[in-house]
Amino acid sequence: MSSQIDFLGIQAFLAIVETGSFQLAASQLNLSQTAISHRMRKLEDSLGVRLVVRTTREVTLTEAGRALLPRARSAVKELASSCDTVRKHGQHANDWLTIACLPTVAIGILTPLLLACRERWPDVPVRVFDNSVIEIAELVASRTAAFGITVLQSARPELAVERVIDEPFVLVCPEGHDLALRDHVRWHDLQHESLIRISLPSGNSMTIDDTLGAQRDTLRWRYEAQHNGMALEMVRGGLGLTIVPKLSVVGGQGLRTLTIADPPVVRALCVVTRRDTVLSAEDTWVKDRAVALIKAHVKGDVP
Repeated sequence: MSSQIDFLGIQAFLAIVETGSFQLAASQLNLSQTAISHRMRKLEDSLGVRLVVRTTREVTLTEAGRALLPRARSAVKELASSCDTVRKHGQHANDWLTIACLPTVAIGILTPLLLACRERWPDVPVRVFDNSVIEIAELVASRTAAFGITVLQSARPELAVERVIDEPFVLVCPEGHDLALRDHVRWHDLQHESLIRISLPSGNSMTIDDTLGAQRDTLRWRYEAQHNGMALEMVRGGLGLTIVPKLSVVGGQGLRTLTIADPPVVRALCVVTRRDTVLSAEDTWVKDRAVALIKAHVKGDVP
């Protein structure tokens, strides 16, 4: 079950870190000290950890606070950038075809999809939002994008969800690795391998953890990367193996992908649209083309 993001708490946390004081942070946010203390306490309670230690002289970060800080700053910066993008989208939105798609899905389908759009509408510009699950939901909810290609998640009442296909996760290893000659592996085959984990915010590691349960602790997760692209680069460099969604790996490039069994790990890909909106003929064509490409790539029906 996914938890709600406490944006007010994150805002208070960052203000306290930046000013070094609850009092100055309260002034910066036009709040009382009681209010900002309440926001921090609520955030810490929701996370189950202390983030700051407050004394009469200073405020210092705990280890958990230091771990959260760069990600909180990045999330706020990304949110601000997304809001700016929506603002700039403005009155000329109808002049564009807009595609909102997870980056890990876009890698496999975006180029052929854009080529097909160019062939059909050579003079129509296309705007691509290769964003996160949360951002795609916001883009569709705000009508910035007519539809989004994402993973199945907790439903928002204003959004309709059309399940497309279950996409398997695959093991990625260098072409010269001992496992590269196999068609598939089982998890117990990986117990002595150096594995590269994708950072928790991506959602991929949580999908793997939920599927494996206690079996996850028998594996040797040696490295952690923030994004699939970096994990794949680490595999090319011989640092280890990684497990990623199938569509996120482009064929060749010195890598070999293998099916994972016992148990398989999958994520449900879907299309989200607004319930109160009927797609235009153009958006419907793009959506259907994208879905067809996704199904073909997942089933292996492409060169």
